[in-house]
Amino acid sequence: MAQYIMKGGRPLNGEVNVSGAKNAALGILAAAVMTDENVLIENLPDVRDINVMLDAIRELGATIDRIDRNTVRINASTVSGVDVHSENMRRIRASYYLIGALLGKYKRANVPLPGGCAIGARPIDQHLKGFRALGAECVVDGDKLSASAERLTGSHIYLDIVSVGATINIMMAAALAEGRTILENAAKEPHIVDVANFLNSMGASIRGAGTDVIRITGVPKLHGTEYSIIPDQIEAGTFMFASAITRGDIMVRNLIPKHMEAISAKLLEMGCIIWEFDDAIRVVGAQRLRPTNVKTLPYPGFPTDMQPQASTAMSLAKGTSVVVESIFENRFRYLDELARMGGISKVEGSTATITGVEKLKGAQIKACDLRAGAALVMAGLAAEGYTVLSDIEYIQRGYEHFEQKLRNLGAQIALVNSDEEIREFMRNTAD
Repeated sequence: MAQYIMKGGRPLNGEVNVSGAKNAALGILAAAVMTDENVLIENLPDVRDINVMLDAIRELGATIDRIDRNTVRINASTVSGVDVHSENMRRIRASYYLIGALLGKYKRANVPLPGGCAIGARPIDQHLKGFRALGAECVVDGDKLSASAERLTGSHIYLDIVSVGATINIMMAAALAEGRTILENAAKEPHIVDVANFLNSMGASIRGAGTDVIRITGVPKLHGTEYSIIPDQIEAGTFMFASAITRGDIMVRNLIPKHMEAISAKLLEMGCIIWEFDDAIRVVGAQRLRPTNVKTLPYPGFPTDMQPQASTAMSLAKGTSVVVESIFENRFRYLDELARMGGISKVEGSTATITGVEKLKGAQIKACDLRAGAALVMAGLAAEGYTVLSDIEYIQRGYEHFEQKLRNLGAQIALVNSDEEIREFMRNTAD
């Protein structure tokens, strides 16, 4: 079983380039099946979730041409059905994007219920509410969701809660519905804007993405396009916090500073120095971080996907910090792993109180989910001694060339598959 082994204690220094946004890419890949013409997608992250989605699209009958690791051409004119069978699709949350895409184009879809990280219940009731408002019949049968409609008709839809997935899914289906759809209380995340821009580049008429009211005028069909995916906000934030956690100095390139405002503000509160450029941010970590408080909120608030990284930084701050998780109820499980490294925290419901320590110590730990796994890597790189992290397949779902990017910053980290490889790493990194 693959693991990461790290020797901590070295500040991370240098430059790192951010890959394309996984969450945007998943929606864009699904939307690519909504035309019979060629779609060229660039800046695609080469991570497991993306490859699973490509496999599912290929199984539908679409032609996939992987031009290079980060560029793909898709032609869905050969799609032969609307049944997604891939067992792997149950393991990623974004499987549900194929419902909106297939329903929009073919007026039918049969897709496995989604999986992903075990960070709490993520119901799809708002997706179903939107599909039904457009005229679709939706049936959940065991672990499969079927949706169908004679025709889709624009509607006025108000989401009961802000949902990124429902916003993207309804937007895709409504793009090929008859008439006008108004989607209120829509999510505003950068990847929603990116999916809307992609659909518009295919001939859709979507206005207001990035605000809480999106207006969609249905069109008869979509055409081919060439499109480059935005940089990954969460990967960028992870490396920004890596600088803080390891007391490093990292220039994070190929990002959109506007997307990083909540993260930059929190790092400044904790005592880091930040320089902002047109498409880069440099973060210099403080010798001892200051405590702070975080409440996760939908964009433009502090992202729930950055909460574990922030909490790891807080575990090394001088004082007590408080984290309120308002999005997912099971997102504090990684604090038990930090405790193995000497971290001190107390969880009560949706609130974690974190008392900073001077240093963490290496330990045998495991990743609980994608973002927690990345945060625990940062903890291991800051800790004294060696840390072995298991269950790293979570991390491989969403970070491209993660260990290589870290090594380029001076990290002592390796992907290993056996005890002998662990011993060899220790021999090679012994002082």
